[in-house]
Amino acid sequence: MVRLVEDMADPDHPAEPVLVLSNDPEAAGLSRARALGVPVAVVDHRPFAGDRPAFEAALQRELDAVAPDIVCLAGFMRVLTGGFVARWEGRMLNIHPSLLPKYRGLDTHARALAAGDAEHGCTVHEVTAALDDGPVLGQARIAVNPGDTPATLAARVLGREHVLYPAVLRRFASGDRRVLRMG
Repeated sequence: MVRLVEDMADPDHPAEPVLVLSNDPEAAGLSRARALGVPVAVVDHRPFAGDRPAFEAALQRELDAVAPDIVCLAGFMRVLTGGFVARWEGRMLNIHPSLLPKYRGLDTHARALAAGDAEHGCTVHEVTAALDDGPVLGQARIAVNPGDTPATLAARVLGREHVLYPAVLRRFASGDRRVLRMG
């Protein structure tokens, strides 16, 4: 999220940040967003336990208040329902730490290592009702090195995420939906 906001500080960027919205009141990104001058809001999911429609309605109210053109998920670890996602169809992006369609869901780095993959990476995609399944907008690949652990692989993938996601957002906000591939 911070890299997206920093990149949007460029006056030539086709997008501008209007809100950082988190479901975690302790998220480190909230203070970082405030320091960068971006408004923040929190909709803590815990009080909504068992009532996903109410949680998503609260999220939607926050989004409606700022009327964003694009929603970028970054570290938002809640599965959103098809009804919520449908309101943002074609305008909601996410980054995932694998080369989709491989390794949807969690534990992607350990799964890539267990499979003996020679390469791993990250994917920016449009969000759809199916988990980690929307159209791919960009991928960045890295080699899996001998001796890699899930932690070392995660750290290297994160570095690529910080380059890929801002580049894809910049293109997407300009109307360019071609797939961006980074080695």
